Amino acid sequence: MYHQKDKAIPFAEFVTLIALLISLAALSIDAMLPALGIIGNDLNVADPNDNQLVIVTFFVGMAVGQFLYGPLSDSFGRKSVILFGLVIFVAGTLLSVTADSFQQMLLGRVLQGFGLAGPRVVSVALVRDLYAGRAMARVMSFVMTVFILVPMMAPALGQLVLYYADWRMIFIGLLSAAIVLSVWLMIRMPETLAEVNRRSFAPGILWRGFKEVVSHRVAMGFTLVTGLVFGAFIGYLNLSQPVLQDQYTLGTQFPLYFGCLAGAIGLASLMNARLVGRYGMWRLVILSLISITLLSLIYLPVVIFYTGHPPLQTLVSYLFLVFFAVGLLFGNLNSMAMEPLGHLAGIGAGLVSALSTLLSIVFSLIIGQLYNQTIYPLVGGFLVLISIALLICYCLHRYADVGR
Repeated sequence: MYHQKDKAIPFAEFVTLIALLISLAALSIDAMLPALGIIGNDLNVADPNDNQLVIVTFFVGMAVGQFLYGPLSDSFGRKSVILFGLVIFVAGTLLSVTADSFQQMLLGRVLQGFGLAGPRVVSVALVRDLYAGRAMARVMSFVMTVFILVPMMAPALGQLVLYYADWRMIFIGLLSAAIVLSVWLMIRMPETLAEVNRRSFAPGILWRGFKEVVSHRVAMGFTLVTGLVFGAFIGYLNLSQPVLQDQYTLGTQFPLYFGCLAGAIGLASLMNARLVGRYGMWRLVILSLISITLLSLIYLPVVIFYTGHPPLQTLVSYLFLVFFAVGLLFGNLNSMAMEPLGHLAGIGAGLVSALSTLLSIVFSLIIGQLYNQTIYPLVGGFLVLISIALLICYCLHRYADVGR
């Protein structure tokens, strides 16, 4: 456990709280997946591909918020800024649950994403206040392990709600979760950023911090790599419902398959907690990127042979292996990008998250809009984006001393 002003919170509770704060975003995304088609029908969406905007607009709000919350937390402390974000999330949830038009739904989703950018970014900065290097990667791996349980269960929870109520009750559940986490944070979590370490919110100081972060070759390089990897993954999130539930006619079995695939990321994150101490972040990142590239190169001819609709078993096997590699990437890439920015943890976490998310939105939109009832965009997205990420890591090798 750690101590701050004579207060203490057990390590297990600390990891669980941080993981749940971060995973509220995943719950807000994945619980909606089974309901996308229903929401589109209820709100009179003309193009089925536009249903993906319920997911994409959430990430847009998160990307904008991630840039602001980091500097705010450097000035006002981690705890109060996380709570502020949760209040905005509640407002966005109320707007979505009362939506009678698709435009109002999307506005509510933007506010939800903007609000949850606070817990998402500042929780990472909070961890960075207390840990560094491989120790931080180990903590983030445990966080990701707890975090991954939510994506595994979220679609099933959303589907369960749809059995007994309409899609609006999913938002009521999100509202309840936000309230519980807010109370838990207020009561149990001490502030981790001491007054003497806080930075003024003056624009000049923020601009100097911004320039230092953006001009750091290694931090920005790993931010770009994170954006490419996350872009391919969000592309999967956009297509998971139309591909698995509609194209492969899984229907109500969709949450089961989605959860099993998410379990690959959780398994990898759990193993990463031990592997990173033995092999280092750099080797694991390179090995994972190479694995995804080779898997996609091997699977693409199978996809072509079946004209974009290969047997379900082969698709699930491919995605399971890819997501296992992705699970090794998520925690390590974030830690490698943040490692040189310990003295700018708040603004560093905000910029890294905001820029990588904005990049991923662009890539995932391209993948999603290319969907044509085949899995060409899905497999091609992983192949192209991860290959570029591997090339960037090769170029960074001569400069990066982190993660060795």
